[in-house]
Amino acid sequence: MRGKLGYLISRYPAISHTFILREVLELRRLGYHIEVASINQPDQPRSGLTLEERAEADSTFYVKSSGARGALQAQASELAHNPLAYMRGFIFAAALGGTDPRRAIMSILYFVEAVLIVQWMRARGLKHLHVHFATPAATVGLIVAKVSRFTFSLTIHGPDEFYDTPGYLLPEKIATANLLCVIGMFARSQVMRLCESSLWDKIELTPLGVDARLFRPTGLAKTAKIFEILCVGRLVPAKGQHVLLAAVARLRSSGRAVLLRLVGDGPDRSSLEASTRLLRIEDSVIFEGPVNQDRIRDLYATADVFVLASFAEGIPVVLMEAMAMEIPCVSTWVNGIPELIRDSIDGLLVSPSDADALAAAIARLMDDGDLRNQLAKAGRLRVIDKYDLTENVAHLAEVFDAYLCEEATSAPDHARSVLA
Repeated sequence: MRGKLGYLISRYPAISHTFILREVLELRRLGYHIEVASINQPDQPRSGLTLEERAEADSTFYVKSSGARGALQAQASELAHNPLAYMRGFIFAAALGGTDPRRAIMSILYFVEAVLIVQWMRARGLKHLHVHFATPAATVGLIVAKVSRFTFSLTIHGPDEFYDTPGYLLPEKIATANLLCVIGMFARSQVMRLCESSLWDKIELTPLGVDARLFRPTGLAKTAKIFEILCVGRLVPAKGQHVLLAAVARLRSSGRAVLLRLVGDGPDRSSLEASTRLLRIEDSVIFEGPVNQDRIRDLYATADVFVLASFAEGIPVVLMEAMAMEIPCVSTWVNGIPELIRDSIDGLLVSPSDADALAAAIARLMDDGDLRNQLAKAGRLRVIDKYDLTENVAHLAEVFDAYLCEEATSAPDHARSVLA
């Protein structure tokens, strides 16, 4: 066994974050003992989970499942056994909220969850906690690190974490974390912007990836007469789906036969459905709803083009999946996307919010079969070269190897309270 790690995730498993599950499974295959804690239950009923997801759910510690009684018992136990550490932790957490009563209350709730995580780690023999996304789950991780001897690290994705850096306590998390993993150069630049250059040496580039053996071209010829556009992502403003609908309307008005499949769910669904009626394209748009990994490849297989009209993104795994399956992709010049797609080499990129440019790019692919084929093949090669799951998780494992070895041979750099 290479080492033991605790993973803390806001929601696990989750449809939109299957890459975390793949990472955990691959790390285990490489010899790491990974225990997972999740603040929230899965975003689907058990019947909707894949076999892998069910197995993960069965072995995951769900923090909120402890209930009020379990949480109170944990607080009482820690207060009785480590009163000084407990009170110091409580004061630290309360101070995170500043003068805002709501934030102060939330910080106390995060402290309650942190105590549950500390007890879980102690029971499992874990000494290090890794958290995906520098959002509220990472606040719990921050408190764990501040009030115990346990260390913690972060994988920062962006761009959400960078919108409200004080609200997310991002500077504090960056300063406290012993290791900062970033998925791309955009995320790296933003982390560097938020901290002193003396902290840059703990930033490690650990790109995400997909299994190109699982996501591979089907080899089936497309026979449908209607050009099929696929978009996979949460139905939220940042994904720009309203712009994609406007582009579909422009294509329709120019006499082109297209069908858009929107895969995913979210708060924008009702407004998107209303837009299809307003634009009179209801018969050209299918809302597929959330689709799990055991069905998503079937939808990829029928697509002629994959489109992501996002206003903000890290480096989307759904783009990697589509590219690996040799589907030509159209997306936007935002954040980390150009790290994955080089315009007119691995796919086409347009300005965000520009429905005319988006429609023109889709029309260009409709009219040029050779270009579709060229971009499709280049896209798969790009993923295999830079975003292969096996290789990138192997690199992450090496990062953890070096970090855990260093931690095991060095003394703590500052005194900490002792909840651990």
